[in-house]
Amino acid sequence: MSKLARFITALNRALFHMMKWLVYIIVLLMLWEVISRYFLAHPTSWAPELATLIFGPFFLLGGPYLLHLGGHVAVDIVSAKATGLFARLLQIVGLVLAAAFGLILLWFSLPLFLQSFSYGETSYSAWNPVLWPAKAFLPLAALLLALQALADAVQIFARPKPA
Repeated sequence: MSKLARFITALNRALFHMMKWLVYIIVLLMLWEVISRYFLAHPTSWAPELATLIFGPFFLLGGPYLLHLGGHVAVDIVSAKATGLFARLLQIVGLVLAAAFGLILLWFSLPLFLQSFSYGETSYSAWNPVLWPAKAFLPLAALLLALQALADAVQIFARPKPA
């Protein structure tokens, strides 16, 4: 089980490191839009929308690994002072809540993605891209978040018990 937990964390780490480069593509798209609009007097219809569609995977696929790093915003007034078994219990409760959130998000987002895919949903903008590839990242990220929470819980249980 611990090997599977390490695999899930490694997968989320790899996705995190791949997705972090998307911010540069977003910056280049917006730079192109500014140059096109203000210097060439020919704004694009696709660059801002593409930047928005790329931001989704950038934001969503970073979340599961950020959970592993403890990088999410947290109110840790109690947990910062907790030690021993109580600290471990607080970590487990937090991870169970994160897994529940991921599973609930998966439950509600998967039908939206499947519907978008089956209809061939588009944005109805001037550029009119297909939306299901972007919508696919929400259920994927929700699943990865739930799996990362469970993987972190397994790692906590694998550690020696504090005195």
